[in-house]
Amino acid sequence: MSVEIEVGLENASKVKTTVEELKLEPPQKGLANPRTKRLLFAGGLVVLAAIVGLFLYYRNRESTDDAQVDGHITQISSKVYGRVAEVLVNDNQAVKAGQILVKLDPRDYQAALDQAKAQLTLAESDAKSAGIEVPRTQLNVQSGTSSADAQRAETSYDQAKTADLAWAQANVEKSKANAALAQADLERYTPLLQKGEISKQQFDAAKANADATASGLKADQEKLAQAGRSIEIAKAQLDAAKAKVQQAQAGVVAAKADTRQVIIRQADAQGKIAKVEQARAAVEAAQLSLEYATVVAPVDGVATHKQVEVGQIVQQGQGLMVVVPLDNVWVTANFKETQLRSMQPGQKAEVKVDTYGKTFSGHVDSIAGATGAVLSLLPPENATGNYVKVVQRVPVKIVLDPIPQDKAVLRPGMNVVATVISD
Repeated sequence: MSVEIEVGLENASKVKTTVEELKLEPPQKGLANPRTKRLLFAGGLVVLAAIVGLFLYYRNRESTDDAQVDGHITQISSKVYGRVAEVLVNDNQAVKAGQILVKLDPRDYQAALDQAKAQLTLAESDAKSAGIEVPRTQLNVQSGTSSADAQRAETSYDQAKTADLAWAQANVEKSKANAALAQADLERYTPLLQKGEISKQQFDAAKANADATASGLKADQEKLAQAGRSIEIAKAQLDAAKAKVQQAQAGVVAAKADTRQVIIRQADAQGKIAKVEQARAAVEAAQLSLEYATVVAPVDGVATHKQVEVGQIVQQGQGLMVVVPLDNVWVTANFKETQLRSMQPGQKAEVKVDTYGKTFSGHVDSIAGATGAVLSLLPPENATGNYVKVVQRVPVKIVLDPIPQDKAVLRPGMNVVATVISD
């Protein structure tokens, strides 16, 4: 194509310029444009790099937003019945272990303790007196038995004295024989002396022997008479001794009965000692009830959900408030069962707290032994025939690294996003 251009100038001559044929091509569109290709290529590289980066980032990470902060919720309740005298904490107040929270009216329990102490003193006194009765009863038994033995010995001695009579009678018979023999000899010696056949000396000896044996017989007869009188006395004594023996035998029977009394006394003493132990236990129980009238915090934490006021009558076991230890919390994350393939205790974890928008580090402490559905109040019954397969969730406990109080305070129930990083 040829173009002729005429340029008119006021102070110049008319110049005619001829431009040779100029070739103008129309601009390219779509993928044919090199610039577009370059942009698409660069964009593809960016997308690929992002995909690779995301894959490398998420390939060993499992996350869930079905997670919340958990902690020990300590229920504070009254162990005894009573009227509230003082409430020493406010709702949501920080408390220390051992700090007094609530005081009940202690007068009823103080009176019960005093009564129990009095019962203990009485039981100890009874046990002491029972301990004295046992040895005294034993002494009485021993005394009765010894008296019976003495009476038996005296009776035996009196019975043995009757042998003296037989001995005296034997001596009399012997003396009679000797006297008769001596008198016969004297009668034989008298005619012999007259005839001169024996000497005077032999006759005098025979006469002296006859007189001596006669005197001996008389003496033995006196002894026999005395023995007879002694027998009568001994017989009277024997009768008295027999009566004493019977009395002693009755004493033996009584002593045996007293022996049983010793056993009874010992059993009674043991029973009273047991009552002492029972009374001591009652004192300890009354002391505990008096101490329970003062309700204290078992742990450090925050007292919240207060449900008690001064003048209120509380029952045994009634809840008064709860204490939440905020320095000992963890995260319970409910992961899908399909996310547990590579999860195990000890793996690193990250927790993003919705309240602060910050992420805190921790680790997997443990994995529950059953799914949340099975552990619920009404577990599903899949044997009814209306079965629908649903992905179950398993609670995973994540323990957080220590968090400074000025940085964040995690409270049970807060929502978080939990992520577990597999090795």
